[in-house]
Parts: sequence; C-alpha cells; structure tokens
Amino acid sequence: MQDNTVCIYWMRRDFRLVDNAALHHAVSHHSNVIPVFIRDELVDSLGAAPKFKLGLAVEAFSETLKNMNSTLVVRSGEALDVLRRLIHDTGATHVVWNRLYDPETVARDTKIKAALKSDGVSVDSFASHLLFEPWVPQTKTGGFYKVYTPFWKNVRTLEVTPPLPRVENIPTGPHGVRSENLSDWDFAKDMQSGAEIVRPYVRVGETAALDRLSQFIEEKIFRYNDLRDFPNLDATSGLSQNLTVGEISPRTCWFAAQRAFEQGQDQAEIFMKELVWREFAYHLMHHTPHITSQNWKPDWDNFPWNTDETHPNVVAWTQGRTGIQFVDAAMRELYVTGTMHNRARMIVASYLTKHLLTHWQIGQKWFEDTLIDWDPASNAMGWQWSAGSGPDATPYFRVFNPVTQLDKFDKNREYVSRWIAEGKASPTADSRAFFKAIPESWRLSEKQLYPHPKVTAEAGRKIALSAYENKGF
Repeated sequence: MQDNTVCIYWMRRDFRLVDNAALHHAVSHHSNVIPVFIRDELVDSLGAAPKFKLGLAVEAFSETLKNMNSTLVVRSGEALDVLRRLIHDTGATHVVWNRLYDPETVARDTKIKAALKSDGVSVDSFASHLLFEPWVPQTKTGGFYKVYTPFWKNVRTLEVTPPLPRVENIPTGPHGVRSENLSDWDFAKDMQSGAEIVRPYVRVGETAALDRLSQFIEEKIFRYNDLRDFPNLDATSGLSQNLTVGEISPRTCWFAAQRAFEQGQDQAEIFMKELVWREFAYHLMHHTPHITSQNWKPDWDNFPWNTDETHPNVVAWTQGRTGIQFVDAAMRELYVTGTMHNRARMIVASYLTKHLLTHWQIGQKWFEDTLIDWDPASNAMGWQWSAGSGPDATPYFRVFNPVTQLDKFDKNREYVSRWIAEGKASPTADSRAFFKAIPESWRLSEKQLYPHPKVTAEAGRKIALSAYENKGF
C-alpha cells in the first residue's frame, strides 16, 4: 500500500521491470519513486567493454522510464554524497537497491547503509541478482560448498522463488531534481574504434533479453547439451551479457527452462545447471572473497607463473597471434563481438596458464577489459578453475589440447575460417573486422603471414607437467 512519501530507487545492475525486487517494493509502498543511477568510482573503474555495455543498458532503461512518464536521474560522484544530496533535495525518507556481492560493492554498500540509517533515513536492500542469496546453500555441517556437483545437488532440492510480476507503473511526482546528461559520460570512449565494430553484437534492453530467452527455449534448448560446445554454432542462449547488467533475472531464465524440462525437454536441465554454475561462482565469492584477487588454493602462491604482461607470448595471446588456431580464433571473436564461446574460453585460459605458464590474473584482467558480459564472480572462478588454482574437482594437471579440441568441436574449421583472415583468398567479413577493431599501435594486417605456434600443444603440455612436478604437486 502506497503512502505519501518519496523513495529513491538506486539502480546498479538491475535494468528491468520484470522480477525487480527493489523497484517492486518502491512502487508498492511510495507515491513518488525516483530512479537514480550513480556513476561512482566503481563504475569508472570498469574495463572498456563492460563499461560500454553498462552505458547502453542505462541508456535503454532511461528510454523505458520515459515511456512510463518517469525519469532516470543520473549523477556522478561518490555514491554516499550523491544520495545525501538527493535526499536533501527531494525530502526522500527511504532508499532501496538490489544487492550485489563482489567485495568492493559489499564494502561500499555496507558503509552507505550504515551512514544513511544514522542520518535517520530508512534503507532496504533486496535479493534480485541471483536465484538464491549466496549464503543459503549449505552443506550438511552448515559450511559452504567447495565443489560444484554437490552444490548443484543441494540447489536442485531448494525452492526457487517465482519471478515478481512486471512493474507497470512508476509513480513519480514533481521533484525538479537535476540530472546530468547521460551522453556527456561517453561510456564508449575507452572502446575507441572497437565500439562501432562490437555494437551490432550487443543485445541491449529487457525486451531484447526476454525475446532472446523465448527464442532459445523455443528453438534451441531441445538440443542444448548436444550442440552447446561447438563454437561455430549458434546453440547457446547468449544471455550472459544481459544477466550481468540485470536486463533479465536468473529466476526468469530458471522458470522458463524448468517449464521446458517439465514438458519433456530433458536437455533444459543442462541449461539450469549453467545458471547454477553462476550461482556457485557467487557462493564462492561470498565465502572466499579472495577468489577475485588471490589464488583460491594458497598452495599455488609460489607457482612459477610468468607475471610480465609485456612478455612476447602474452602479447601474442592478447592479439590472437599465438599460432594456435583455436586460441587465435577465440581471441579475435572476443575483440569483434565482445563475447567468446564458453568452450573457447576454457581453451584460451588453459593455453595461457598452462602452455604459456602465465598467471591467471593477466587473463582475468584482459577479460575484465574486453568482455561485454564480464561478471566479477564468474570471471574470477572461471580463470582459477582453468588455471588449477581454483575450485575444480578435476586434477590440476588436466591440460586442454587446443588442437584435438579443435578437431572435436570444429572439425570442418568453420569457426577458425570465420575469425582468422591471414592466408585466405577471400577472408570473411568477421575476420577482417578484427583488424578494424584493434588498436593501430598493434600494426597488424590481414596481409601478414599467419604465425607459427609460439608453443605447440605437445610442448606446452610437457612444460606445464614439468612445472607441476618441480613445484611438488
């Protein structure tokens, strides 16, 4: 039931009307709701591609609000200062937001909640970014899970709360709050020439996300497990870039997949497992926050990884010039589309950390800058899982062979042909787009010869196993 009060709804990664807990609470209890997005130091610290995607999400939701006769107020500055000024200017008595779980955001939000409450302002945060709060799944002894499979078995028995209905109306009275000009922020600036190349591959807004989910359920989920590992096929949901900025909720995805499973689509359960893999990443980030910045397994702290970002092998990896086709095709896909097929992510991560013996943090940092679907928990866990220093039940000495993997998942080299231009009489448009997207300082051209392998698959495996043996693993 609404009362005659003003509520500030602080948006962060929840640009949607369906299943938005904080917004739903605000419109249900207040006659004047002011949606606000704040560009603070955490936003400014984002890499080029994640910031680009976030900017597009903010812009799209701003238009959504205009169509509902509401307005998104955008301000820049330290978040607590911005909120206090807005509270002073509007007379707001309540501030709400949806919770995020990375260590930096938790520290900021904890400080802000305590400060505003000491000011006499009511503050509430809500669960809306995950299926479950990361502390909900527990082992039989009350601890947290360190391995995915038992985590999945536990989560599968828990009840997922159904998505909240779409917010149809946002009550907004006259408040006269000044808003900065979103276009002045230029969130695409750090992308340079890459913004124009990547933009066609970005699916922006809640409507696009819901349409993509619907298409996936209707046309792809029945063969999801059969085809999802083939990078040349459009067989996955492609929803990670929407989930990361909250243009769709995981609960919406879960219930759509569950309905398909109940209707006889057995492979829908594999998609549900992928959603829970994301949950597992957040579960670990909550219980072991050092996973984002340190080796999850401390035994790896003295492992002899290369930490020099300027090493020729690292440069070749970032530029898609390792001479290993699967790796290079994947790295070029990333630069052109802002995303990378999941199978390819495992291959490039394994090659960097094992064949090239380079620290996973270098790869993590590169993905933080180049992925439009960058997610702090999934990125950290994925890199540590691949490197061997993270939560993987499989032995650390598993080394993906990028050549045999290509033979298995791209037998006809359709993926490689799409993304590698050198040596081709008629390169594809996608492979040529890579050379338009990259920095001019790289001085690369499709006319160059394709390089010989920096480290072959066979030699890299021997190097990795030797390093593990010498370390005493």
